Amino acid sequence: MNAVQVLPGVVAHHQIMEQKPTNAALAVRNLSVFFGANEVLKRVSLDIASNAVTAIIGPSGCGKSTFLRALNRMHELNPEARMTGEIRLFGDDIYASTVEPVLVRRRVGMVFQKSNPFPTMTVSENVTVGLRLNGVRDRRVLIERTEQSLRMAALWDEVKDRLHAPAISLSGGQQQRLCIARALAVQPDVLLMDEPASALDPLATSKIEDLILELKKKYTIVIVTHNMQQAARASDFTAFFYLGELVEFGVTTKIFTSPSQKRTEDYVTGRFG
Repeated sequence: MNAVQVLPGVVAHHQIMEQKPTNAALAVRNLSVFFGANEVLKRVSLDIASNAVTAIIGPSGCGKSTFLRALNRMHELNPEARMTGEIRLFGDDIYASTVEPVLVRRRVGMVFQKSNPFPTMTVSENVTVGLRLNGVRDRRVLIERTEQSLRMAALWDEVKDRLHAPAISLSGGQQQRLCIARALAVQPDVLLMDEPASALDPLATSKIEDLILELKKKYTIVIVTHNMQQAARASDFTAFFYLGELVEFGVTTKIFTSPSQKRTEDYVTGRFG
């Protein structure tokens, strides 16, 4: 297959990575997800690398968000959903009968497409709500974790004098970074992001992308995006989904410059989707 034109923003550090991840944080095997009789995700297997960003791309309705939500047992909130296959988080079977879903969601945090701060809570209360729900009452710990999480979310300098203001008084981009700080406060192993910048302007989007690149030093990140340039700029590995199937998975540079599958090439070059 002829090499396709590389998208702007594919950074050089990808080029030294030629193989699929060997240090998997999440190992997914034969994952299928059904809603009623409809099989939305079909026997997906891949490894998600630790301390790296994995982008999930594909046209609308291809199973991207369904895959993401399977990684922290979100589908169990839907009585119509069922899953087959296996997902292991650093070797632990997250769907084992002895594992509580709430513990999985503490280790695998989620940031949604639309920022969703709790509107009746202040900035600081939003950050610590997960800690308090988990029984943390030590005021010193809550204060320290608030600053730590806001700093990691690149938001501290903007809100340090507004910690007691309503969270909804922040701008859209600030609210999304606040939701990231809230997810980080409980110290997860993995951070899932479902189109985290799709509702933001270019400047706020750039801040989110810079933040993702910084956070991968400490966290494993999986991001669903429709934005091909964003996937190229921000991710180390890319998985292309189509009609519920994993078509191709590999190093981001290869996916965007010399994909193995014709369908992948057609999608990343804009011929369909």
